[in-house]
Amino acid sequence: MTMKGLRPILVVVVAMCVLGCTRRNAKPEPAAPAAPEENDVTRTDDSPDKSIQTEEVSYTAGDTTLKGYVAWDANQKGPRPGVLVVHEWWGHGDYVRKRARMLAELGYTALALDMYGDGKQADHPDDAMKFMTEVVSNMGVAKARFDAAYELLKGHGTTNPSAIAAIGYCFGGAVALHMARFGADLAGVVSFHGNLATEAPAKKGAVKSKVLVLHGADDELVPAEQVSAFKTEMDAAEVDYDFVEYPGAKHAFTNPAANGKNEQYGIPLGYDEAADQQSWQRMVEFLEAVFPPS
Repeated sequence: MTMKGLRPILVVVVAMCVLGCTRRNAKPEPAAPAAPEENDVTRTDDSPDKSIQTEEVSYTAGDTTLKGYVAWDANQKGPRPGVLVVHEWWGHGDYVRKRARMLAELGYTALALDMYGDGKQADHPDDAMKFMTEVVSNMGVAKARFDAAYELLKGHGTTNPSAIAAIGYCFGGAVALHMARFGADLAGVVSFHGNLATEAPAKKGAVKSKVLVLHGADDELVPAEQVSAFKTEMDAAEVDYDFVEYPGAKHAFTNPAANGKNEQYGIPLGYDEAADQQSWQRMVEFLEAVFPPS
């Protein structure tokens, strides 16, 4: 591989390691998130299943306006668990919104959140690197933005505020895992092909969440030594976790757009239909166990 092709890989690895920076190095967190005003909600009609209602929401963390997307089943009665969905390093786009709708079809209220602000999306790895670095270089900012989405989802009229989980893809998987390490009040956390490295390992008793990691066995961006270190960390912290590997699966194995990104930028990504379907089913079973019927 040429240096031109290698550069996006290196910046991803470096930036994701930055995500694990210790809390003592973080700047003070921004002010508590504000609740969305009524005029910050825009109903949409982009789901083929007309029982699935969606809305675009604007909310804030500090001085940053964030753009989210909520999906729920309007035919379902009563409050139901909520699931936060954290996007890839490309930003909040159609892919993460599709996953939110899929969760709504399962009976959850799902919020596809925004970690970058203004719903920014990147078409090129350089832009993705810039957006991600702005977040991961200050974990106070990252946590405040996650917490803002958490509070918004808790306050949604269809959500059971005491039953919240989080899932994430790639960068989003790393974010979800770090929020669990920091003791976020989440019943469960699921990482799909997320980075596992950290400089702030989980401490015994700190992680409140059950954890599920869905990993591609051929993921070049998350090598075997990182997997081993993660398992050692989880065991030492006595975290309730499952780690599932899919043979032959590469980084971003759940996203059909991964193959095009691989060809365009030389990043070792790849969609794997079997691993995509199997990992989603494993998540379904995990959430059912985390949120058993009352």
